Order: sequence, then structure tokens, then C-alpha cells
Amino acid sequence: MDKKTVLYDTHVKLGARMVPFAGYIMPVQYTDIIKEHMAVRTKAGLFDVSHMGEITLEGKDAIANLNHLLTNDYTNMKNGKVRYSPMCYENGGVVDDLLVYKHDDDKYLIVVNASNKDKDYAWMKEHAFGDAIFTDISDDIAQVALQGPLAKAILSKLTNDALPEKYYSFIDHVDVDGIDCLVSQTGYTGEFGYELYCQRDYGPALWEKLMTAGEEYGLVPCGLGARDTLRLEAAMPLYGHEMDENINPLETGLGFAVKMDKPEFIGKEAMEKEPSIVRVGLKVTGKGLVREHVDLAVNGKVVGATTSGTHLPFLKGAYAMALVDKEHAAIGTELTALARNREIACVVTALPFYKRK
Repeated sequence: MDKKTVLYDTHVKLGARMVPFAGYIMPVQYTDIIKEHMAVRTKAGLFDVSHMGEITLEGKDAIANLNHLLTNDYTNMKNGKVRYSPMCYENGGVVDDLLVYKHDDDKYLIVVNASNKDKDYAWMKEHAFGDAIFTDISDDIAQVALQGPLAKAILSKLTNDALPEKYYSFIDHVDVDGIDCLVSQTGYTGEFGYELYCQRDYGPALWEKLMTAGEEYGLVPCGLGARDTLRLEAAMPLYGHEMDENINPLETGLGFAVKMDKPEFIGKEAMEKEPSIVRVGLKVTGKGLVREHVDLAVNGKVVGATTSGTHLPFLKGAYAMALVDKEHAAIGTELTALARNREIACVVTALPFYKRK
């Protein structure tokens, strides 16, 4: 049985088209995916991301547990910062990719993908050691994402408190018009914006306050459809597409979050050999869309496959991300997508496709 976020009734009232996603019934769009996408690029959009998982980690051995579980290094992380990391199996495949929020040395918030939450929580508890307690608080939390160049102007109408100024930082206990929120700046759209976490029951009120404050700025509610096109335009990898239990972080271009100079972490040994495949960006130069799981060929020989792909509204063109053999990954390489009994020309292009100014 699919669950509902605390904002379900709000979405229905707004006329959203609701679909099953990651064990929840979520809004895929409200009016039009392209309009929602463009609102985030030019003004602002508001997303319900309450389906995401939140897990706390507390105890004096918290850092040691993070460094064992995750590929990134948490040794010198400062309070109020957020750090991204894959979490891997022994074979180097990815359990999930996640964000770690540091309150202090013995208190962290870990934000995980909705579809992986139960699996992640079990994996963390199974590998916990010493004084370290993992607690799943997902059902107690509502989370919304306010994304777009006008996000600060909108949120500033509702609070006199300081807001996080830097990417991958957060401030706890921000008073948003009477609602106590943790506010971060991590984003998954390639645009400036904030994530606001509050106690579950306050979610609908927080949504309404933000929508009202944003009315004069053109704020619109946005669904999963625009979230996916925005993250693809910004070339942000998605679990189950650019990575999974059979694809390691180095193969999908996440080497910045894999610290091989750490003494140990789960999956390190498997990642000591150079990857033979790499993630690339593709611009579709032929006619048609190239979606996920489409084979890519050079002179008739399959050299890789797409992981995500569609038409990108802001860039006004068809693009895809793919995993291909290293020797065919250079920018400018021409590849042929073998899509549904037809061939579509593509060329390897630089990532990200879109980067905000």
C-alpha cells in the first residue's frame, strides 16, 4: 500500500496529477512540466520532498561510523555543514547516495532517497559499532524544497532569522512565520534554493505560508516531472539510473566523494582498480528523444547505454546521460543511440548541461 505525505490533501486540492513513486503517492505535475521547470529556472518553484528519508546518528563514535560506512571523509567536517557521499557494498556497488548534516561531533542528520530508506536504515544498523545510535525519524518530518533565483526574497518575507549563505550548509531552528525549521541549501535542481524541514504536522501550514509569500514573485507548485528534468539539465546523478548496486561511484563520476586516502571504508578494496566505464553527457543531434536504457554504438558495436534522457526545457533540446567505455568518452565523440528499431545520432558533450550564472 502506497503511503501519503502530510501534503497529500494539499496536492489534490491544487489539482495535481498524483502517481505512485518510491512507495508514496506523489504529484508528478500540477499544470505543465515545462512551465514548472521554467518557473524554477527564472523565478521559483515549491516541491514536496517529504517522502525523503531522515535518519539521525548520535554518539561519541558517530564520526568513526560515518567514515566506515561512507566513501567520503567526515573527519574535519565543521558544524552547520552538509556533505554528500555514496554508501557502498563490499563490491563497490552503491547502497544509496545521501547527505550528512553535522550538528556537532556526536550528532548528525542523514538524508537518504525515499525508495532506499528502509534498506539504508537496516544497512546502517547492521554495520553500527561502539557508541553510535541510528534512529529513523522520517515519519516525523515534513520537508519542502523552495528552488529558484527568487527563493531568498520569498523566504526572507517569512523570517528575520539568518539563512544559510553557502551551498551545502544549514541553520537549525529558523523561525519561519512561527514554524521552527531546519533550513539548508543543498538543492537538486541546479538552481539556488533552500530545503525546509519541520515537524510533520506543520507541513501543510509551511507550504501555505511559502505559497502566499511567493505569490507576488511567481512561485508555483512543482511536481516530480519538473524535478527530474531540472536535475537532468544540471547533470545530477540519480540512484537507480546513474548508479546502483552494480555501478560504483568512480564509474559514474563521483570520485570527488570517494576518499581513497582514508584508512578504510566499505567497498574501498573494490574501487582500487581504474574504472573501465565513465559517465558522459550526450546532446542528441538526430531527430527524436533518447531515454534511459538505450544502447549506444560506434560503427555498429555497442559501447555503452543511456541512464537518463529527455527533452530539456531551458536548453530547448534533447539530452541524455550515459555510461560508456572509456575509449569512447571524449567530448565530441559521435555515438548512435539504438532506440526502438531506429538510430538516433548523438555527440558526447560536457557536463553539466546547465550551470546557473
